[in-house]
Amino acid sequence: MSVNINQLSNAVRFLSIDAVQKANSGHPGMPMGMADVATVLFKYHLRFNPKNPNWINRDRFILSAGHGSMLLYSLLYLTGYKSISIEDIKNFRQLNSICAGHPEYKKGTGIETTTGPLGQGLGNAVGMAVAEEIYRKKFGANIINNKTYVIASDGDLMEGISHEAMSLAGHLKLKNLIVFFDNNKISIDGSTSLSVSDNYKKRFEAYGWNYLDINGHNEKQISKAISKASKSNKPTIISCKTVIGFGSPNKSGKASSHGSPLGDEEIALVRKKLKWSNKPFEIPQEILSEWKKIGEKGEILEKKWEGNFNKKNDKIKNNFKSSYVNSDLKNLESLIQKEKTKYFESKPSLATRQCSMASIESISSILPQLIGGSADLSGSNNTKTNNSKIVNAKNFDGNYIHYGVREHGMSAVMNGLALYGGLIPYGGTFLIFSDYSKPSIRLSALMGLRVIYIFSHDSIGLGEDGPTHQPVEQLAGLRAIPNLNVFRPADINETLECWEIALKNPNTPSAIALSRQKVPYINPKNTKENKCEKGAYVVNITSHESNVTIIASGTEVDLALKVQEKLKQSNIHSKVVSMPCMELFDKQPQEFRKDIIEENSFVFTIEAGSIMSWQKYIGNNGMNFGIDRFGESAPYKDVYNHFELSEEKISGFIQKKLRE
Repeated sequence: MSVNINQLSNAVRFLSIDAVQKANSGHPGMPMGMADVATVLFKYHLRFNPKNPNWINRDRFILSAGHGSMLLYSLLYLTGYKSISIEDIKNFRQLNSICAGHPEYKKGTGIETTTGPLGQGLGNAVGMAVAEEIYRKKFGANIINNKTYVIASDGDLMEGISHEAMSLAGHLKLKNLIVFFDNNKISIDGSTSLSVSDNYKKRFEAYGWNYLDINGHNEKQISKAISKASKSNKPTIISCKTVIGFGSPNKSGKASSHGSPLGDEEIALVRKKLKWSNKPFEIPQEILSEWKKIGEKGEILEKKWEGNFNKKNDKIKNNFKSSYVNSDLKNLESLIQKEKTKYFESKPSLATRQCSMASIESISSILPQLIGGSADLSGSNNTKTNNSKIVNAKNFDGNYIHYGVREHGMSAVMNGLALYGGLIPYGGTFLIFSDYSKPSIRLSALMGLRVIYIFSHDSIGLGEDGPTHQPVEQLAGLRAIPNLNVFRPADINETLECWEIALKNPNTPSAIALSRQKVPYINPKNTKENKCEKGAYVVNITSHESNVTIIASGTEVDLALKVQEKLKQSNIHSKVVSMPCMELFDKQPQEFRKDIIEENSFVFTIEAGSIMSWQKYIGNNGMNFGIDRFGESAPYKDVYNHFELSEEKISGFIQKKLRE
């Protein structure tokens, strides 16, 4: 018998209904409402290969409305992805199941990104669409020409990040970005009219998007809209008028179908209404076979693509494979060594933001996959160098993006750039505005992405801009995020080393906090070893008999050395430790950590911010010098003195502590 589109859609609906019911937890309404749109997309338009989920030129399918995760899991199972079995679907929302409550990115599974926090998927999709444009410009339209499709909910479009991401997408004219808006007019609290009266058409047209209106349950309208969007020269949003909980006699079109199981009695009624007589999790063979055929088409598409790729000359093929597919860093180490030697000889006094710019300029000369940017602070973050070529709507042959004042959007876009494959994104703003980026930073860490966040103006050292711009709690907040390396380098040498570590770590994002004010060169020796790699190292020791250890990060390492000199004048010897990365230090063997911070030593830490993350190092005998209140507006030296962060005050406190 022939299988029609409704039967294919119902397979998605009932897998979703049954999984949510068995878990007694989840969101059945959205998968029921958007099953028709997703089925038409997968059957007629989406290019993908379940046998090779990592095919670089596959179309990306992003479920930004991550609460409807069973829609995605059902589609992946039905089309033949090995990553998801029927048993996985039966274990929806259970421990160790790939079918988590919201989609969690795992490379090679068909789950393209972690979504759930609304708006994040939209931001990621913009990054993927930018990556596609960059690749296409570099390698040709017959090698890279994929599209990025997104399913977004009203909640995605309410979140502020959607404005940042969609505005940037329109500005860059990302024509291969197509968003399906599940316009069902229902949110958790009830009708969206409780909180929204936006004119979406005017909103998106103002961004420079196409706006199409369709019935989300009409196969022909859905397919026609996708075809039209595919031929556009700008991004497209397709408003799909759908019924949440489609097919449910008592809960369709109601908030009650959004975030709770339908219940056995209602499910029986849905089965009757949609003429689905099969048992839970049972898909008739003819319907399953038809879905598998949809997946099998991708093999043919990829083989055709391979034929086009193999026609390219060896130089292009090798460049594509080494730089973009494998992110080859083979020349990085020797470059860093060369730069360290150069600066050891000149020993410059530079703000670490300037040190970072020098590092980026050198590194970008050998890493074409490095894609930089800033949230309208290029000159302040020092993220733009002489090697920076601007990416814009007319030319994607570049490596630098002007994100505008869009920290949240920038960070989500960078995640998308990293997820696309091969590219290594970095982007800058002030450390105080890391708060605007925090949700995306957290997802970088959760997904294990090599994304590098540059945060300048990293302390009260920025001075006159005052407490609104002086970060005091931000470093502690960032350090609380699992799988995020937070670096605070003290000079050009450490900055180069921190950049090297960030680039070499493919599964951990990095935050590099940088100073506005100048700092002297602190390293007494030029070594090939990357001392920052272990998180901390001894900078100077006045006597091996000393039992005083002073630990600092960033600009305060110079202050620690001045305190050490002051103590020496009073015949108190000490060891100064630079700790540019707590996360790396805490992972070192106990023997190394005890060598750096000796058990019977008086430990004093110095950082011009919250002491919260430093308290674990001082034991019972030490002290933390920092700031646990908001800053002040004044020249930076005056601010440091006001908070008693001077060599005179700190050395006096230490001497008093030692006399106790």
